[in-house]
Amino acid sequence: MKQLKRRIFTLILSMSLLLLSGMTVSASGEGNIDGGGGGMGSGTATDVWHNQDGVRITVVTTDGGIASASFDLSNFNIPGSILHFGKVSKLQYSSGASLSLDAGSYDCSKPGAALPRIISGTRSHASIEAIRRYFCSEYAAQLVSAKSGIPFEELVSGSYKLVIEPVAYFTHGGRNYAMTATEAALYNQKSGGTLRSRMPSLTHQNLPLSIFLETPDLGYPAWGGTTSGKVSDADILSALGIGIVSYRDIPEAELQAPDYTYRVDTDVITSITLTSSAEVNPDDPASVTFHINGGIYTVNDIVMPAGGSQVVWAKWHTPLEPTTLTIQVSVDGASTAKTSFIAKIVSLEENLPPDPLATDTNPHFSAPSLPSNPQKTSASWSVWSAKWHPNWEWESDWDWEDGSHGSDCPADCTSSHGHWVDNGEWVDNGWYDFTSTSYSASLTGSMEIHPDDIVPTAQGDNMKSGYGIKESATAGFSSNAPSSHYAPAQTAVSYFPEFGYDMYWRLLSCSGGMNATFAFKPNEFSTYNRNVHFTPVWYPDGTNYTVYTYIIDAWTPSGMLSVNVNDAVQIQGSLFDDWYTKRE
Repeated sequence: MKQLKRRIFTLILSMSLLLLSGMTVSASGEGNIDGGGGGMGSGTATDVWHNQDGVRITVVTTDGGIASASFDLSNFNIPGSILHFGKVSKLQYSSGASLSLDAGSYDCSKPGAALPRIISGTRSHASIEAIRRYFCSEYAAQLVSAKSGIPFEELVSGSYKLVIEPVAYFTHGGRNYAMTATEAALYNQKSGGTLRSRMPSLTHQNLPLSIFLETPDLGYPAWGGTTSGKVSDADILSALGIGIVSYRDIPEAELQAPDYTYRVDTDVITSITLTSSAEVNPDDPASVTFHINGGIYTVNDIVMPAGGSQVVWAKWHTPLEPTTLTIQVSVDGASTAKTSFIAKIVSLEENLPPDPLATDTNPHFSAPSLPSNPQKTSASWSVWSAKWHPNWEWESDWDWEDGSHGSDCPADCTSSHGHWVDNGEWVDNGWYDFTSTSYSASLTGSMEIHPDDIVPTAQGDNMKSGYGIKESATAGFSSNAPSSHYAPAQTAVSYFPEFGYDMYWRLLSCSGGMNATFAFKPNEFSTYNRNVHFTPVWYPDGTNYTVYTYIIDAWTPSGMLSVNVNDAVQIQGSLFDDWYTKRE
């Protein structure tokens, strides 16, 4: 659990999930317990699973009382016409609710951040770590808050739990269904065993065993039975197809969702946007001060036209260790929407792949799809400046000057003598002209992987499995702005197909600069301390071994730039082919 807690978002301190279906084989000797293998997606057109899955989530009180309507999530576009049994939770079925078939109006949401694979199938495998990490995250808690209508702070106050049930979407008897594990067991009982007889690997193995409890909770026991074989309806109804996330004993600071997430030891930019209904000019400019981790970053002489806006930022360096910071901002002469922010500083060094062993196996492996993380390769922003536009105008100031009586005036003259004199002056009644200077930045990326230089039998990019590969990635950053406006790409993280492009990754070393290069760090399991990643010895022959790398931490006032890149070597044979004893 210590290792798990280091990886999941600290918002969730307790999670009673044990997700064993489809656990990828790793060097620690964990077996592939997908079970059923290719039978999951085989069969006839009338009885087949299309590798589509999802979850049903129900918010309950700590004693099991239903606190919100259940809702379903899936990465797939599930049609509303699919047959289903309503949004009924396992707790309600356990309390006596019966199946009630609905011939339409199925509602299922696609989350903004994709769900991990929940149920293992013929084309992809579920990952315990990925599922735990997803549901033990601030994002999931915010999503549940929005869906359930329970305010976030209340949801994580310790008064609620989440009940999570796997959902499978499949064709049975020529009709399309959505079912939780519990609904599949109840349907099987009512139909005289048709589901178990026609689709046993789905409905009575991978679906119910995809999620179950590690410790007893809400009246359901921890599952101690098989994790790779078929299970009975009774087992499913009593113990399987349920996971529980508990919110309890959470420090108050951790209840706040982070506004920013940064990596340790990284140059970053924190920005806000100022607005003003009145003109902000050099005669009375605005200023902003950022208070960040003991440092003070002040931006003076900020100007903008009436009704305008201006992005203002601080460039700073994150701490060397993971932490959570509160960033305070003080503003003078303008307005901003928010002046206090939570910044979460995280490390990517905690999920290095385990030691590969010659005894590792994975007979049911199939290459996963490449991930597609959010990619932003360009950004633009602007800065207002103001220049005085002179407009000289004469402002009159007329004064009367009395005159004396002339010699020709009668002695008894009472008329006033004098004239008007303009004692005015030239006055500059000008104004400020505002000019917006536009800036932009762009990020490009590329990568190559090749067999390590000491692989004895590599031919170009063809190699035997079990040997190491090296990587070279580049990130080209360009901008027309001063260097105080940006930080070039600093981070690249590589993910590998044997772990489903999840669970484990490698943080690459970085050269820095506008054209940064990245490479693997020395591998602690390499006899020669090589900068490599070892391909698994079991990797299938005749297939591409594709490494995916996410290049990030190129910061601008308009946010972070990032790019997805990948490359492959071809696997043919294994290192065992190079090591044998010839007997006469």
